[in-house]
Amino acid sequence: MALHHLLGHEGARGDVLRAVQARTLPGALLLKGTRGIGKQRMALWIAQLMLCEQPTASGPCDGCRACKLSLRLEHPDVHWYFPLPRPTGAPTPEKMADALEEARHGRLAELREQSLQRPVVQFLEKKPVVEGIYLAAVRTLRRRANQRPSMGQEQIFIIGDAEALVPQEASPEAANALLKLLEEPPEATRFILTSSEPGSLLDTIRSRTVPLQLGPLEPGTVAAFLQEQLAIDADAALRAARLAQGSLGRALGYLPDDEGNPGSLEQLRKAAVRLLVAALSPRPGDVFTEALGTGTTGGRAFVELLDALTVWLRDLAAIQCGQTAQVANHDAIEWLQKQGERTQVTAEACARALDRVEVAALQAAGNVNPQLIVAGLLHELRTILHATATAEPGVRA
Repeated sequence: MALHHLLGHEGARGDVLRAVQARTLPGALLLKGTRGIGKQRMALWIAQLMLCEQPTASGPCDGCRACKLSLRLEHPDVHWYFPLPRPTGAPTPEKMADALEEARHGRLAELREQSLQRPVVQFLEKKPVVEGIYLAAVRTLRRRANQRPSMGQEQIFIIGDAEALVPQEASPEAANALLKLLEEPPEATRFILTSSEPGSLLDTIRSRTVPLQLGPLEPGTVAAFLQEQLAIDADAALRAARLAQGSLGRALGYLPDDEGNPGSLEQLRKAAVRLLVAALSPRPGDVFTEALGTGTTGGRAFVELLDALTVWLRDLAAIQCGQTAQVANHDAIEWLQKQGERTQVTAEACARALDRVEVAALQAAGNVNPQLIVAGLLHELRTILHATATAEPGVRA
């Protein structure tokens, strides 16, 4: 099977095409944008364009041998690296590198079978599986980068979620190893990094890459794509696209799985609204009850939970400003309106609450118990919002 076609980002595509035609495309790009909007797919499109034998005015031809290999993730000069779980039973750097390569090829095989992968967010009651781009993988990348291209005139290295280069065993070794490669790139070698959190990258890496910002997609575009590719009902597709706020990858997480169970992001959304309910409750004990229900292990799931709470607070502020069109949780507009009427919370209070959630997110990046963070956060949110409401939300599953 081939990769699905690149969705949207016409402006960025045009910029890249003009740079390629003028032979001014930088040797190291950094594609930035929110999670799930197609940064890695865009990177693969750029790689395909650079290796295409008969590029057109609108992009790669999709028909030549190089394009077909690129679309099947089989081109020998396109090397795609991304975060992976740390292998067990690899006591030496060499065995670690071999295990990571085996895992990477296994993931690529999965992507060949189904390029639209649902986001997997582990829940707080489970021990998270930490993924990273480890030093052993970067060493493999460096060794490969110093070899000649196998088939084309150059080789392209894509490093997805490059922020995962930093938080490894409290050491930036992997990022520093990549930095040396960017400082002195081998001949006929090009690098494309992607990041949803570019602020987490080393300053020296950001300074050696040229940024290209990718914006969110239109919800209608995402919904139409879901209907076309997955045969999703029109209403369900539009609901997921709205919740994802223009992110195709995240929209998949709001769709039910094959057994009809809510997707992982849908479950997190409901967990986040329970936090808001506790903050709006007139009963102080609800804050501690909800905090105790939070798992003691953090990780990406906890950050996602706080992100979802941020969206709920923004929606509440939008409702209080009469901007229902800006509400992401569109299926909860009526409940949000009732909460606004009942509590008389102001948009200004919601803004102050958002600042407090941002502080909690910074705490979550450290080794802090999520239960303690949630207890402190909800206590402060309750004070800020001056809540008096007690109703449960009618969020549709």
